[in-house]
Amino acid sequence: MNLELVQGTLGGGATMAPPGSAGDGPLLDAYSRAVVEAAEHVSPSVVNVEVSQRSRRGETRGEGSGFIFTPDGLILTNSHVVHGATSIVVSLPDGRRGAASILGDDPATDLAVIRLDLAGLPAVSLGDSQAVRVGQVAIAIGNPFGFQYSVTAGVVSALGRSLRSRTGRLIEDVIQTDAALNPGNSGGPLVSSDGRVIGVNTATILPAQGICFAIGVNTAKFVASRLLRDGRIRRSYIGMAAQTVPLPPRVARYHGLAAETAIVAVSVEERSPAQRAGLRPGDLVIAMDGHIIAGVDDLHRLLTDALLGARSLITVIRGPQKLDLEISPVEAPE
Repeated sequence: MNLELVQGTLGGGATMAPPGSAGDGPLLDAYSRAVVEAAEHVSPSVVNVEVSQRSRRGETRGEGSGFIFTPDGLILTNSHVVHGATSIVVSLPDGRRGAASILGDDPATDLAVIRLDLAGLPAVSLGDSQAVRVGQVAIAIGNPFGFQYSVTAGVVSALGRSLRSRTGRLIEDVIQTDAALNPGNSGGPLVSSDGRVIGVNTATILPAQGICFAIGVNTAKFVASRLLRDGRIRRSYIGMAAQTVPLPPRVARYHGLAAETAIVAVSVEERSPAQRAGLRPGDLVIAMDGHIIAGVDDLHRLLTDALLGARSLITVIRGPQKLDLEISPVEAPE
């Protein structure tokens, strides 16, 4: 063995490259370029949302994020960021600031649309959350703890999650990501590597690490269009309080039911569609218009604006009887 060669290689000025670095370098460079380019493309459209609210303790202030999705100043953000706001001030990365107003707010999906009356605003490109795949790069941009225009990156961890909103309804088709989110990120965009928004960042699970959620952009597009048209999301209402319960096996066998659970009517409101249909407390609701109802969330999914003004059939078990009751849902009160 040539000791001089060994000493010259290991003990002299030359250094050994870390194992695998030669092969990993181009991959890391490509990943870095993707994150940098996506962040540079989207960041000019990400805004800081400062909110004032009145409460029993006096005036409180809060902050969140949002993003401009039309050049005339329409901004998507979370409902919990702006709900009940007495004033909203929006700051742009270019230093401009202005007052914003709420055009529509939907706590059931935790989405809101606000408007900023400034000209020449950069708008994001909205993607397709149905085209998102587990494992793809996900980039979050926002203002966590007031650190404005912060960028974090990770991957899409899972698709099709459900998240409970503050109203008790489930938000469907939520994207799970490990791109770090913190208070202040709420309402900011989750972005793909090609610079398109795929979700609206909305929640984390504390004290878990790397489990964060964004509302799919397809849901956001639908909700935004309805908020701009009506100022609210119209949903059906039947006037029944219910809870999910196990379906007694003998009842399921007798009526040939495949589901193991149903919902029981706990109470029925006076002069409500449920009362007019003949629903009674204690009725087991198993279906509506042929759709199986195995839990309260199933009923919520069915009570859309499509049922307004229409006659529907709600199937219940009452004692030994299986009954089809005709019901006409009305618009849910705000």
